[in-house]
Amino acid sequence: MRLLAIGAHPDDIEFGCAGTLAKYSKKGNEVHLLVVADGGMGGDPQVRQKEQEISAEIMGAKELLWGGYKDTLIIFDKPLIDLLEGFLRDVNPSLVLVNYPEDTHQDHVRLANAAVAATRYTPKVIFYETPTSIGFNPLIFADIDETLEKKIKCLEAHASQFHKTHIPGSNIVDIAIATARFRGTQARVTLAEGFAPLRYFLP
Repeated sequence: MRLLAIGAHPDDIEFGCAGTLAKYSKKGNEVHLLVVADGGMGGDPQVRQKEQEISAEIMGAKELLWGGYKDTLIIFDKPLIDLLEGFLRDVNPSLVLVNYPEDTHQDHVRLANAAVAATRYTPKVIFYETPTSIGFNPLIFADIDETLEKKIKCLEAHASQFHKTHIPGSNIVDIAIATARFRGTQARVTLAEGFAPLRYFLP
């Protein structure tokens, strides 16, 4: 398989589906990452780009792509849809993963809506959750017991964001582990990542 994971900011993909992507990469599948905005509202964009590069290597991604947008300035319009469609043509993925559209961050909402339009001919499109997702109800699960350690290392690679959770006493790894245990409980395994399908054709 060829997978394309799309995130609004550096570290969005890591929280939502790094365990799943590492699992697929380990089994010989191609993993491509597209980060649309530069993360400038959360720190130095050059630092965040380097953190993302390190994380992509840990994850086993074949390619890291950038959308060229500034934080909070992602706009749901034809240019964004055209940009996504261009990456989709280049990568030609069999599975697309993008953040869930119901969210408190405007970049997440606009990117997800543009991705829905851009992937209208893609047979498999699923949404992953972020810490700011609203009403996320996964129906597809991936067991990440064997790749949780890699997911944690990917999140730790984003060192500038590690403590920026706005939750006293919790860092991003704490929240990711708690989420993985909860989704694992739902899926009747130890640790899992959950996904909500937009479109999923059975093979």
